[in-house]
Amino acid sequence: MRPNLRPDAVLVQAVIAGALSFAHLHDLAEAAGQTGWKAWAYPVSVDLLLVAAWHRLRSLRAAGTSARSAWTWFTVALAASLGANIATAGLLDLTDVPDWLRILVAGWPALAFLGGTLLVHSPGHPEVAQPAVPDTDTEQPAAVEAVIERDDMTELEPEPEIATTPALPSPEPEPEPAPVPVPPALIAHARKVADDYRARTGYPIDADTLRARLGVPPLMANAIAAQLA
Repeated sequence: MRPNLRPDAVLVQAVIAGALSFAHLHDLAEAAGQTGWKAWAYPVSVDLLLVAAWHRLRSLRAAGTSARSAWTWFTVALAASLGANIATAGLLDLTDVPDWLRILVAGWPALAFLGGTLLVHSPGHPEVAQPAVPDTDTEQPAAVEAVIERDDMTELEPEPEIATTPALPSPEPEPEPAPVPVPPALIAHARKVADDYRARTGYPIDADTLRARLGVPPLMANAIAAQLA
């Protein structure tokens, strides 16, 4: 779907007015001795200062601060633009420009630079006063003081004693089991099994594996593993 493009009369009028003003400033600068690219730079400088001053003016108004400096530079840029338009309307002989006009045109770059610098670096927002913070060390609410006085006047009640239960006697350690006797023949057979296991795996045999290989109870397997270690 194509957007409906309708010409805006205000925009068209602004483009025409800007082009005519630009041409008048160029013609006046060229007549005052500024030839080449310098004559084209003058209209740009005047229009930029005018736009910058207007933007700064709106910002200062929105912030609620004084816009006197922005009004000053806006008036200077507007006078330069209007002066060029009036001068090129036939009231001034562009073939014989007076010396005072040549001086004004030659000094405009420095004036425009000063105005732009002041517009950019001037403060734009007023300082907001910070609310005063009450001193909490010296001022206390009346309710807090009343609670403190009441706590000082009342006596502290003794804390109830907590009944303690007598400590239970610690259980006696279980007696260690008596060593299991192992026949020497079983020790010799277990040693062969352990050597074979180490040769195949590279690790010493553990008690569980030894119990599974020999088919003996866990206590006897532990006793045999202790003697093989």
